[in-house]
Amino acid sequence: MIQHVVGWLRNKAATKRSRGHWARWIGRNWARVSYGRHVEPTWLELNEISIEIADLPPAFAGFRIAHLTDFHCSRKVTVAYLEEAIHLAQQQQPDLVVLTGDFVHKGYHYVDRVAQILGRLHASAGVYAVLGNHDFSVRNALGIRRYRHLHRAVARALLAQGIRVLQNETVALRRGPAVLNLSGVEDLWSRSCDLDRALAGVSPKAPCIMLAHNPRTAEQLNGRRCDLMLSGDSAGEPLPTTSSLNSMA
Repeated sequence: MIQHVVGWLRNKAATKRSRGHWARWIGRNWARVSYGRHVEPTWLELNEISIEIADLPPAFAGFRIAHLTDFHCSRKVTVAYLEEAIHLAQQQQPDLVVLTGDFVHKGYHYVDRVAQILGRLHASAGVYAVLGNHDFSVRNALGIRRYRHLHRAVARALLAQGIRVLQNETVALRRGPAVLNLSGVEDLWSRSCDLDRALAGVSPKAPCIMLAHNPRTAEQLNGRRCDLMLSGDSAGEPLPTTSSLNSMA
């Protein structure tokens, strides 16, 4: 079959009229494939966003959050690339670091390695994480898991490096008497996502930042307070994003 296709292309390219057309077609599509496989996965840049939040206590004005996501540690995502992303994030001197899932691409092989790399992250308010669908070994909304306990191994490895994994829970970040709530929920496809449990007892009067790997988790809020949701999934790579919080005028 392949020999027939190659022969056909050679015959087409043999004519002077079509030679340029096929050269352009091959070059264009080869560029697309090369970019998708070799350039895009290792393209690193920093996004800086200033966010206004209602009722933000003055003590948290200018609070800087470094957000990294979708590490997919594997043979294709190199340690050097992850280290560069972490170094770039740390250069921003964040008050808080948050990681929103997909630490491994599949299986247990890279669990400890990615945790050790991320263990170099630090911030005055701590480093927090939620797990993604790949950490649960789930590839679609059906919730079928190939490695049933993979998410537990990922959570344990991160915790061993001082990274707290939020599992349908909220912690109160404090600066003196001022409070900023940080919630984290399980991945939507894991079928363990529980917003009721995560926000139980949380006062709607205090601003709330939520970590959720799947951005469609926002569709499940049903009126619950969430001033900022930080997610992964659609990003597909660990691009650092630094957010500065400011009070809404």
